[in-house]
Amino acid sequence: MDTPVTTFSESPDDPFAVRRSASAVLDGQGRVVGWSERAEALLGYSPEEALGRTARDLLLGACDEDVVMAAVTACVSAGGWFGVIPVRDRSGKRVELGCRVRAVVRSGTSVEWLLVSAPAEQVIQWETDRSVLDGMFRRSPIGLAVLAPDLSLLRVNRAIARFGGIPAEYYPGMRIGDFVADRDTAMVESGLRRVVDTGEPLIFTEQPCHLRHDPGREMFVSVSAFRMQDSSGRILGVTELVEDVTDRYRARRRLALLNEAGARIGTTLDVEVTARELAEVAVPDLADCASVDLLEPVARGEEPGQEPSAALRRTAVRSVPPEAPPVMFPVGHTMHFPPEAPQARCLAERRPVLEAVLECSPAWSSLDTDKVERIRDLGVHSLIAVPLVARGLVLGVVSLWRWRRPEPFEEDDLTLAEEFAARAAVCIDNARRYTQQQQAAVALQRSLLPREVPEHHAVEIAHRYRPADATTGVGGDWFDVIPLSGLRVALVVGDVVGRGIHAAATMGRLRTAVHTLANLDLPPDEVLSHLDDLVDRLAAEQEATGERSPQVIGATCLYAVYDPVSGRCALARAGHPPPAVVTPDGRVDFPDLPAGPPLGLGGLPFETVELPLPEGSLLVLYTDGLLAAWRRDLDEGLALLRGALSDPARSLDDTCKAVEDALLPESPSDDIAMLAARTRCLAEHQVATWELPAEPTAAAEARKLVATQLDDWGLEETALTTELIVSELVTNAYRYSSGPATLRLIRDHHLICEVSDTSSTSPHLRHAATTDEGGRGLFLVAQLTERWGTRYVRNGKTIWAEQPLEPAARGEEYGQDALWLPTSTPTPTPTSDSDSASNADSASNASPSTP
Repeated sequence: MDTPVTTFSESPDDPFAVRRSASAVLDGQGRVVGWSERAEALLGYSPEEALGRTARDLLLGACDEDVVMAAVTACVSAGGWFGVIPVRDRSGKRVELGCRVRAVVRSGTSVEWLLVSAPAEQVIQWETDRSVLDGMFRRSPIGLAVLAPDLSLLRVNRAIARFGGIPAEYYPGMRIGDFVADRDTAMVESGLRRVVDTGEPLIFTEQPCHLRHDPGREMFVSVSAFRMQDSSGRILGVTELVEDVTDRYRARRRLALLNEAGARIGTTLDVEVTARELAEVAVPDLADCASVDLLEPVARGEEPGQEPSAALRRTAVRSVPPEAPPVMFPVGHTMHFPPEAPQARCLAERRPVLEAVLECSPAWSSLDTDKVERIRDLGVHSLIAVPLVARGLVLGVVSLWRWRRPEPFEEDDLTLAEEFAARAAVCIDNARRYTQQQQAAVALQRSLLPREVPEHHAVEIAHRYRPADATTGVGGDWFDVIPLSGLRVALVVGDVVGRGIHAAATMGRLRTAVHTLANLDLPPDEVLSHLDDLVDRLAAEQEATGERSPQVIGATCLYAVYDPVSGRCALARAGHPPPAVVTPDGRVDFPDLPAGPPLGLGGLPFETVELPLPEGSLLVLYTDGLLAAWRRDLDEGLALLRGALSDPARSLDDTCKAVEDALLPESPSDDIAMLAARTRCLAEHQVATWELPAEPTAAAEARKLVATQLDDWGLEETALTTELIVSELVTNAYRYSSGPATLRLIRDHHLICEVSDTSSTSPHLRHAATTDEGGRGLFLVAQLTERWGTRYVRNGKTIWAEQPLEPAARGEEYGQDALWLPTSTPTPTPTSDSDSASNADSASNASPSTP
């Protein structure tokens, strides 16, 4: 039966009717029984010319028939074919067409072949599309899953099959929770549900993923998804692309951890804080527990030794949860690791040690059974030990453990731990060296400044010291309280130009010089003159040492000497702020003392001024940093100081606190020293003074006067020794002075004998030969007294000697301060001339010792 012959036009809805595609229909004998308009336009044959002719005669011509035969064979065996066939158009020109052939079964058993063709470039596009689709499901390394609107799986590619650990043919109909762990399923499905509901795609969303077939492995995947729908808008499902980005995520996280380590480790110059920062950075992102163990010297801020078996001190522990597990040594514990331990090998070999599986470590067998069981119960399974090395010195070791994370440490983790340790080691070493230098600076400062101001019966003392450099605690300001002869006391405050260790060193030299000069009992102006010469010499000796070691070439100083017997204070200042004097009734004055030049200018004079200070007066000495704080001017600072000192009823500590609160900021920009002294006066009945004539009988008269006075004081047991001392000193005055002498006894915790004369000749202690008639007087005085000395005044000198008194002889039965309370007891007067004459007669036969 003849096959009907037709012509037709391609419908726009025909899926093959794209671009310039043409179609034809062949019957079982290969005759053309259908010819489209586009076929006519493409090849030039009209329907009348094409219908009824065989495709071979019409199109193939002299072209290669092998391709055609292959197409026919494929059609017969497979029911269809796709490929490129070379044909001839009506003009005889060779045209390569892409053809798609499929069988069409009509009623009965007849078979026709629908042939759709297009130019080769269009066919290449078809082939590309088909290859891409095939590649996505068969060869793509990125997982592809197609899900229905209810999120059941329709189809997955081979990458998803490998990812889930289930053959691809089993996935259709499954759900995500069938191969993804429960803790991650909800997150994945909620994201896909949002895509289905809103149409907004997911683009490279990273999230953790744990698979049911390998729950111990933590993966990170990047998920992209888009909604599928047809031309009418009907939702067909969602397509999901899944990529394993675990390595990339961990690498990025390691870089982030390194950056975090740089920001968080070494924020302070404290060894223990730096060790804690290292442990906190490592946990929980790298390890479940971290410990930092430092060599004992390092923990103290000292230079580390190089013995690999040295003791280590646990300096920091950090774990998840925050409390350290029971198998860990606590912070502060000192330990020695056994030689087979990873930490010991790490320290000895100066290289990191990775124990990926801890039970395989040689150290495992060295642990006692109880500890092994506790470690197993905790789940510890992997360890990294990294040495802390800086400047070629081993400082300690950092240990990292895992027990919550099932995956063991790997080489990349070891590299990251080494980076952590390297950065931390430098910071710890810097902190250690800083601690060492700070301890040296503090030790220097403590050796330069008085650690405790000595108690003195003439004054009640309080002080404050605030260095500008709070980190080192050293500066150029200083203060001193120096006991002098005759119950007097020297009060000193000074300020070296500059700050820091160099100013402190210069300050120490000046302070030592002040002590030496004070022991010479020089007047305040002479003390400052000698200090001026010293600073001048220091400036001449000191070489320029660069910016980090600036020269210190100047200083200011205020030197005051208070005498509790006379109640007067002698002061001189060298470019220093004036002292504050607070009277017992609360009036605050700043005496107008001659300013004097700063120390170091050289050649300019200083002047001493004497001020009367009633009992209970307050004398406040300070450096200029107190007034200049907050960058205020001098008058404003003095006004604030006046207000802070206006309450005389406060204790000295409360007064100093009031001054600090009123004038000092939290961190002063300059060193500050302040010394507050409340005066006391010796009771009149504790002092006896006599004028002795320049006569040979002076020594005998002095002995008699002293014996009488000691008897009145109840100090008879000291009479013999005191008479001998007085006799020697008065004899010296008579022998080497042309005028009268003054004898004074002072009773305090010591019995003080003073003989003053108009001579400036300096006495010398010497050893007399056995044949010498004299020269033994001062030697005897030195043997009989606790200390003795000479002080000079403008019109002479005073030789003094001190004897300690037993507590019962100090007058303590009158109370602790009985000797310092005002009294109406008159000062003993010298004996009359007639008495002196009689004494002279009685003493004429005596032969006083010749000094």
